[in-house]
Amino acid sequence: MAVWKRDHIARFLWDGTSSPVNLGNNDALERARSIGRALAYWPSRTAETMLAAARRNGVALWQIEDGFVRSTGLGAECHPPFSIIADPTGGIHYDPENSSELEWILASEVYDDKMTARAQELRERLVTERIGKYGVDRGQVQTRFPTERRSVLAVGQVEDDRSILLGGGGIRSNIEFLRRVRQCEPNAFIVYRPHPDVMAGHRRGHVDEVRLNGVVDHVDAGGSLLGLVERVDCVHVISSLTGFEAILRDRDVVVHGTPFYAGWGLTRDLGPVPARRHRTLTVNELVAGALIKAPRYLDPVTMLPCTVETLVARMAASPVPGKTLLTVFRAILGAVRRRLVLARGGDL
Repeated sequence: MAVWKRDHIARFLWDGTSSPVNLGNNDALERARSIGRALAYWPSRTAETMLAAARRNGVALWQIEDGFVRSTGLGAECHPPFSIIADPTGGIHYDPENSSELEWILASEVYDDKMTARAQELRERLVTERIGKYGVDRGQVQTRFPTERRSVLAVGQVEDDRSILLGGGGIRSNIEFLRRVRQCEPNAFIVYRPHPDVMAGHRRGHVDEVRLNGVVDHVDAGGSLLGLVERVDCVHVISSLTGFEAILRDRDVVVHGTPFYAGWGLTRDLGPVPARRHRTLTVNELVAGALIKAPRYLDPVTMLPCTVETLVARMAASPVPGKTLLTVFRAILGAVRRRLVLARGGDL
C-alpha cells in the first residue's frame, strides 16, 4: 500500500477486534505464511515476483482496489477512499482474463424484492444527488450542443492504468480510442472528456489539440461530467466507471474494452467479453452487485464500517472535499506537471 493510505485501508479490514499490520513485502509474506492468513495488497504497488512467491507458499491473496463510490476528492491528490473492493478470489474486477468475486456475484446472485427495491432506491438517490465516484457533481454543463446532430460523450482514461492494460481490449492510448469513436459515429457531435487525474497533471493520458483536430468536435475539460452524461445521446468508454454511471442514468453506452459492467446485456460491447458472463441483468441487479454486495464502506464521520446508503448520505451532506497539507501539495504538484506537459505538447 502507498504509505499515506495504509492506516486508512487497514480500517476496512478490521475484523471487530484488530486490523492487519502493514509490513514490507518479505516480512508480510513470512507473517501471512506463518500464521495462515491472507496477504492483502494494492496490485499496482506489488511486484509479481512477490505474488508468485506467495502462491508457491500457499498464501491466499486479496487484491484491494477503490470502490465505485469512492470519496469527495481524487485519489491522485491523496484523498482517502471510503469504499474499496477487497477481492479474496485472487482476481480483480477490471481484469477480464480472470474471474473475480464481483463477476461471480453478478453472474450468480439472485435478489429478492427487498434487495431489488433497495437497489432501486440507491440508484435514484445517486442520480438525484448527482453523486459519482468522486463525490457530488454540482457543476454546470459548459458545452453547447447542436440541436441537429447526434451527441456523443467520449470519456478518456489514464493510459497506463491497470484497467486499461488488462481490460482495455487492446487500446493503449486515448487518441486511438477517440479515432475508434469517430469511426463508430462519423456524423455525431463528439465531446471528449479527459480523465480528472490527467487534467490535474498527475497521470499519463494527455492528448494535444493538434491530434484531436478532426477527431472530436469539442473538448470539455471542466464543468459537470454527470451533466454531460445526462445531456448526450450516447456515452463511449474504454473501461471508465463513467460507463457504469451512464447506465444508472439510462444512457446508451458503447464499451470498447471489458469493464465489469460489460457483457450483461446493458451495454453495446465492442471489446471481448468473457464467456463466463452469460447472464442478462437488470440495472437494479447490476447496482445490487456492484454497489451493495461487493464493496466495503467506511463512514467518513465515525470511521467505522457502514452501508453504502450511509456513505452516500455523508457525501450528499458534504460535497466539498476537505484539504490537508498532503492534498494541497499534490494539487500544486499536479498543476506544475500539467503546465510542463502543455508547454512541450507531450505527455507526462
